Amino acid sequence: MRLTPHPPDDHPAPAATAVRRLWRRLVPLAVLAVVAPAVVAVTSGPAQAAAVDTGAFYVFVSRHSGKVIDVSNYSTSDGAPIHQWSRTDTLNQQWQFVPVDNGYFQLRSRQSGKVLQIASAEDGAALTQESAGTNTRQHFGVADSADGYVRFVNRHSRKALDVWEWSTANGGRISQFSDLDGANQQWQLVKLGGGSTPPGAITVAADGSGQHRTVQAAVNAAPANSANPVVIAISPGTYRGVVSVPSNKTNIQLLGMGSSPSAVVIVERHSAGTVKPDGTTYGTSGSATMTVSGRGFTATNLTISNDFDEAANASQPGHQAVALNLNSDRSVLSNVRLLGDQDTFLVGGSARSYIRNSYVEGTVDFIFGDGIAVLHSSQIHEKRATGGPVTAARTPAARAYGFLFYRCNLTSSAAAGSSSLGRPWGPDAQVLYRESTLGAHIRTSQPWTDMSSNSWRNARFLEYRNTGAGAGTNSNRPQLSDVQAPNYTPQKYLAGTDGWNPVG
Repeated sequence: MRLTPHPPDDHPAPAATAVRRLWRRLVPLAVLAVVAPAVVAVTSGPAQAAAVDTGAFYVFVSRHSGKVIDVSNYSTSDGAPIHQWSRTDTLNQQWQFVPVDNGYFQLRSRQSGKVLQIASAEDGAALTQESAGTNTRQHFGVADSADGYVRFVNRHSRKALDVWEWSTANGGRISQFSDLDGANQQWQLVKLGGGSTPPGAITVAADGSGQHRTVQAAVNAAPANSANPVVIAISPGTYRGVVSVPSNKTNIQLLGMGSSPSAVVIVERHSAGTVKPDGTTYGTSGSATMTVSGRGFTATNLTISNDFDEAANASQPGHQAVALNLNSDRSVLSNVRLLGDQDTFLVGGSARSYIRNSYVEGTVDFIFGDGIAVLHSSQIHEKRATGGPVTAARTPAARAYGFLFYRCNLTSSAAAGSSSLGRPWGPDAQVLYRESTLGAHIRTSQPWTDMSSNSWRNARFLEYRNTGAGAGTNSNRPQLSDVQAPNYTPQKYLAGTDGWNPVG
C-alpha cells in the first residue's frame, strides 16, 4: 500500500486517518523488526528519564532521517509549526530542558523562548511552539531507547514525538503517534554550550569564584605553544577590558558558561579616534576589544562587543571601532555575538575562520579585511536606520577566496533598498553570498558599490541562489553558475594547503 504524503504542515483529512493509521502500524513495524525489536507502550507516569543537563542547550537529531527538530522560518510566534530540517545548529534548532514536575520537562526554544506543545491527544497531532504555561500538552518525558537514543513522550497524550509518515525531507512534519519506539521516534541528544565546566579548564569569574577575575589573566596563565586545546571557561558576567591572544598562545578555547551568548560579554569602548594616555590614538585595528593571533582559536557561546557609540560621538573623528580583530588561522566561532557600529569584525590576512550559528551587527563595512571567513547559518544585522554596506573585503589578488556568506540571514530595520552587500576595500576583493536570505534593506537594482578608486565591477563579487525581498538577478548582480558552485563551498574556502575542514 502506498499513500501520497500531505505537505509538511497539513493535517490528514478525517477520511484518510484510519487508512494512514493502518499504514503506519504495518509498514513501520517491518522496519522495527530490524531497528527496534521491542515495542514499548507508555501508559502512565513519565517514562524513565535519560540524564539531561538543564543548563545546556541541545539539538534533537532524528535517527530515521538524520535531520533535527526545527522552528519553521525562525518564527517567534505562538502556533508556529515545528518540522525537521538539515542540521545547522542555528538558534531555531536549539532546545533547553526546563523541569516542571514528576520528572517531566518543557522543551524551550533558544530562538523564541517558547516551548513545544502537541496540538491534541490524537495520533498525527502536529507539534507547535507556544508561550509556556501549565498545559500538560507542553510536558514531555524523556525515555531511554535503544543505542543511546531517547523518545519524547507527551504527558497529556502518552504518545511519542515522531517524524510524520517516515519523511526524510526538509520540512517533514513533527507530530505524535502511539509509542512504537521506531527509528522515526528515536532522537539523539546533541549537547551544545552551557552546562558543566569541562575538566581541567581554566576558570574565569568576575566575582572571584574562579581561578581568575579577567579573561586576559586566564589567557596569560595558559601554556604557550600548546598542541592541545586549552579551555578557558568563563562564568556569566560582563568583562570590561581589552583581551589579546598573542601568536604564542595556540589552541585557546573560550567557552561561555551561560545559558546564552548574551550571558558572557567581553566589551570595551575604544574607537580609532579615541586618544590614549600618551596622546596617540588607537587606530582601526588597535581599537579592537579582542585581538587574536594565536592559531587554532575558538570561541563558543559568548559576546564580544565594542560599545563605542558613533552617533553620540558624531564630532569625533575616527568612528571605526572593532569588536574582534581575528588574525588566527584555523579559528572557529560558534554561537557567538559580535556587536559594534562601524568596522565590527576585522578578518586579518592570516585568518582562515569559520563562523557558525552566530550573530554579527554593525553599521558600515562591519565585516572587513584581507583574510578568509566563512559565515554559515548566521544572522548579519545592519543596525543603522539609514543602512550601509555590509562588507569591505581586501582579498589579495593571489588568493582565490575571501568572504563566504553561506545560508545566512541578512536582517535590518532600515528602509527598503538602503543597504548594499558590500564594497571593495581592495581592488580584488572576493565576496560570495550563497543560498542566503537577503532582507528588504538590500538594494535589488544595485547591491554592490564602489569604494574610493576601487570599482565593484572589477572585484570578485558573486551571488548564488539567494532568496528574500533583497534577492534578485540583473546585470549589476553577478551570479555564480551551477558549474562553478562546487568550487565555492565552505569546505573549499577553508581547506588551504592542509585540508582543514571544520564544517564536516
